Amino acid sequence: MEKQSIYGLTIEELTAWFLENGEKKFRAAQVWEWLYQKRVRDFSEMTNLSKGLIAKLSDQFIINPLKQMVVQEASDGTVKYLFELPDKNMIETVLMRQEYGLSVCVTTQVGCNIGCTFCASGLLKKNRDLTAGEIVAQIMMVQHYFDERQEGERVSHVVVMGIGEPFDNYDNVMNFLYIINDAKGLAIGARHITVSTSGLANKIKEFANNGLQVNLAISLHAPNNEVRTSIMRINRSFPIEKLMEAVDEYLEKTNRRITFEYIMLNQVNDRPEHAQQLADLLKREL
Repeated sequence: MEKQSIYGLTIEELTAWFLENGEKKFRAAQVWEWLYQKRVRDFSEMTNLSKGLIAKLSDQFIINPLKQMVVQEASDGTVKYLFELPDKNMIETVLMRQEYGLSVCVTTQVGCNIGCTFCASGLLKKNRDLTAGEIVAQIMMVQHYFDERQEGERVSHVVVMGIGEPFDNYDNVMNFLYIINDAKGLAIGARHITVSTSGLANKIKEFANNGLQVNLAISLHAPNNEVRTSIMRINRSFPIEKLMEAVDEYLEKTNRRITFEYIMLNQVNDRPEHAQQLADLLKREL
């Protein structure tokens, strides 16, 4: 049986595992610190654990499930990573150097079924969801890359905008968010994290109840159903009326702003009438 990545466990799940295996609760906190503050890559480096406990952890878990295949760094500091998953599928992760810090764009699925005509991710049909551990590992691999430079830089922002629809892999994405936000771990602030969705209205409503102060972005890209359906297949299931109803509920429950994303496509969604329709659609939300 393939071992689970320990990166996929929230602190509550890790604590529960220790208690179920006859270990003290504080050991979970020690392992958490080794993973996310000291950022070790092997259980044998956890020097305040007994050999027996290290053996038990090694028997049950792996730490990093990803294999780095390609790294490309641009002159502006952007770094693209190609990672191999345990099943030999490939995913991409991107580090963007911004004025406000280091921002990582993570992938949540192998392929994507949303079918946006303007997005290259949809060229590969969805193969499977990533586990929480495989999403967390992307952040860790990028952080290790900068740790090796010994310049004290750390990942400060995360955008969930890579390959796949995050809300189509909701539970794993939520665990990922809880893990990277934990104050005794990577401690990436909730307001430094943005999740982008193509508009799964039911999941937007669920997201409104999670209690995390994470930013939400909506890939809108059209001001009416006719245009949106022609470029975003998801609009057949969640037309603009249902999407905006979910947006209203989210705003009412969270009192947080939403970012609306709109890519300009020549002679498709960029005409003056589209601008007016967009203004009319969003004036109550802004």
